[in-house]
Amino acid sequence: MPIRKKRISPRQKMINLMYLVLMAMLALNVSSDVLNGFSLVEESLNRTTANATSTNQSIYASLETQMKANPAKVKEWYDKAQYVRRMSDSLYQLAEDLKVAIVKKSDGEEGDVDDIRNREDLEASTQVMLAPQRGRGKELYNAVNSYRSRIVEMVTDEDKRRIISSNLNTDVPQKATTLGKNWEEYMFENTPTAAAVTLLTKLQSDVRYAEGEVLHNLVSNVDVKDIRVNQLQAYVIPNAQTVVQGGRFSAQIIMAAVDTTSRPSIYVGGQQIKSDKGLYETVCTKTGDFTLQGYIEMLGSEGETVRRDFAQKYTVVAPSATVSADIMNVLYAGYDNPISVSVPGVPNNQISATISDGTLQPRGDGKFVARPSTVGKDLQIEVSARNEGRQQVMGRFTFRVRKLPDPTAYIAYTGADGNAARYKGGDMSKQTLMGVAGLNAAIDDGLLNIEFQVGSFETVFYDAMGNAVSYRSNGASFSDQQRAQMRTLARNKRFYITNIHATGPDGIERTLDGAMQVIIK
Repeated sequence: MPIRKKRISPRQKMINLMYLVLMAMLALNVSSDVLNGFSLVEESLNRTTANATSTNQSIYASLETQMKANPAKVKEWYDKAQYVRRMSDSLYQLAEDLKVAIVKKSDGEEGDVDDIRNREDLEASTQVMLAPQRGRGKELYNAVNSYRSRIVEMVTDEDKRRIISSNLNTDVPQKATTLGKNWEEYMFENTPTAAAVTLLTKLQSDVRYAEGEVLHNLVSNVDVKDIRVNQLQAYVIPNAQTVVQGGRFSAQIIMAAVDTTSRPSIYVGGQQIKSDKGLYETVCTKTGDFTLQGYIEMLGSEGETVRRDFAQKYTVVAPSATVSADIMNVLYAGYDNPISVSVPGVPNNQISATISDGTLQPRGDGKFVARPSTVGKDLQIEVSARNEGRQQVMGRFTFRVRKLPDPTAYIAYTGADGNAARYKGGDMSKQTLMGVAGLNAAIDDGLLNIEFQVGSFETVFYDAMGNAVSYRSNGASFSDQQRAQMRTLARNKRFYITNIHATGPDGIERTLDGAMQVIIK
């Protein structure tokens, strides 16, 4: 179906014509200055690109020299550098070819990229990059995307990866003027020749920057300058300087700046060790402070023998462990007591523990829950750890076992600030009193925070003759009779909550001492 165009009024046509004339006048006024500015930017970018190219070539030359000297060591990184060079040169040359094509389209076959005559030409870049069937904009778009995806994978620094991705970004900004345009159209449609050449020069500069970042990343993995040190030093690298009795002392002995192709001879106690990697081990049967001493011999650059002495102190200690109760220095029968278990120098996942009376459940990361069975009977916790492939007892610890203390009764309510509060006696408004469900009990002395289940309680009211009248609760809740009596209480009248029965997590029912006095205010 043909599209019916909306009829434009004469007034609107006049406005459109005036807008076109105005834009043309603005272009005539500023084009010369703007185009001169592009020339300055072009010169600056060319200098930056030349410097980056020179630096990159120096790295390639260093890798080439080192490759000839030690191919076994350098080949992996040399091959990666050549791969970077090929794909960087390919995109760089594509941009250069497009610059030449645009300038020749603008100035003719004699056109020179370094001396553009028709800098303001708006048709050249459009024809070269966007012409149907033969436009090369899509080719450049695909080449930039391919290069970006491959090059960023070879850069480990996240900040530099973001910079490279941003420099080589092909997303079109979401603006009203770009609506519906692809990247090629956004970059080159009706773009002056000088601006199009500058955009391609910037791309070349970004390519050389990305190439340089990858090269620096590669050379960090290989010694490209064949450094010759003027001082050699022997080092002992122990796995640990403190060893449990019965365990092994393990240390690696190395010569600083030694290549992996040249293994030194290592002597400990006058005897050469057989490990080709410099690994020394001995079983520690005694506690105390010890020193590992010896020397390293290797051939110098001129065939002479170089010797360096070494010494490393280490300590052998008796087996030890730590068990601490997270709450206090006693354990409570029938209750899940959290405890922490650790052994110096041993990972938590290599530690185990047993209990003499009750249950001990691991909770991970050195945490356990101990639940003793018998009140008044001392309890022993035995800690073991896997050491050198075998299970070894690291210590035994004794705890006293007690019954959980009695809880304190309270009434839970919401305070004026909207936070939960606990009432344990004294003044209380009738409105607050009538809004609570019943009675609670808990141990909340700052060390323990354990809730108990209230089974029953009594309330004692006094009639007009001064006679005490007692009412029993409905479990932990106030009974209807108790609530009825509460409603009759006038200001400054009081009643008592007594004979409270509560059961803790140990299953023992308690009758709490004393009474809670409630005064209506």
